[in-house]
Amino acid sequence: MKERVLQTARYIVDNRATVRQAAAAMGVSKSTVHSDMNEKLKYIDSSLYEQVREVLAYNLRVRHLRGGMATRRKYKK
Repeated sequence: MKERVLQTARYIVDNRATVRQAAAAMGVSKSTVHSDMNEKLKYIDSSLYEQVREVLAYNLRVRHLRGGMATRRKYKK
């Protein structure tokens, strides 16, 4: 479990990935990734936890922009 948490955290930081992207890459559910990053990681590696929180906060801030772009691509076809 500890290795999965660290591997997922490194993936998120390296790729600036969303929770969905990380879940797909690691083969686990979104809720597993979410609980690993928010509950378990801070006790395993606090500096990596801070980096992950920054990436996830950024993804939360731009979520509405990604949704708009997806809608634009959908209707452009």
